Amino acid sequence: MKSKYAFLLSLRSLEYEIKQLNAYAKEHEECFDLLQLKLDSLCQFMTLEENDRQWLAWGSQEEIQLYGTQLRETSVQALCEMEKYQSALAIENRLNVSEYIEILSQSVRSELRDFQLDPHSKVLFIGSGAFPLSALTIAHETGAEVVCLDIDPEAVEKGRKVADTWGLADRIVFSGRPIAELSFVSKATHIIIASLVRNKLDILNDLKGRIQLDTRILMRYGNGLKSLFNYPVEEELSDDWRKTSISAGKGFYETMIIEPKHSVIQRR
Repeated sequence: MKSKYAFLLSLRSLEYEIKQLNAYAKEHEECFDLLQLKLDSLCQFMTLEENDRQWLAWGSQEEIQLYGTQLRETSVQALCEMEKYQSALAIENRLNVSEYIEILSQSVRSELRDFQLDPHSKVLFIGSGAFPLSALTIAHETGAEVVCLDIDPEAVEKGRKVADTWGLADRIVFSGRPIAELSFVSKATHIIIASLVRNKLDILNDLKGRIQLDTRILMRYGNGLKSLFNYPVEEELSDDWRKTSISAGKGFYETMIIEPKHSVIQRR
């Protein structure tokens, strides 16, 4: 039991520090550097084998679940604020590359190989955020057409400015419209659902019947210990979908490729 409470204390300490640093950063911009370091610490925490063992042992218990959920909500909120800050730095050409950005860039490049993107791809990115590093990387590395979707109007505007600053405005479009109102959905050859999108299975339902027969969907998520910084996929996909899990290496989220089952039948 001693190890359980040591693990619980780690969760509570991380949540408290991230929450306080996020509050400080809103008042004093220089505190974003401290917040970034703490978010990096959370990323490291999630990739340690010993912590994974602790989660396997205690993660199903109510107390661990409670504070794990609180940590996720606090870290997600902090990351959204951090991305807005990083976006402002990028627009002003004074962005310092952090561990978060380095790990995510590596994960994106790995995903590009598995997701089979090329210059002719039409990519819909759901939940792109204020600093859309994944979308920027995809547009830069492949030359594909990318449409970024986010429910936060500020994130949409900041993302658009970053793309313009980095000379990618002709390849990336930003929108805050609902999926049902976005005509690009029916044209998309590839769709990415971000790890910070909460209702992932609802998104799949919204896409069903509107996508092409051979559209591929890449879903980022975090189950188990990685749910401390990502929204999980807690239920099995419906029979309408075929999934293939792929690895993000030492990244802080997991990925799966999803295809409509009828597309598999058609290709045979």
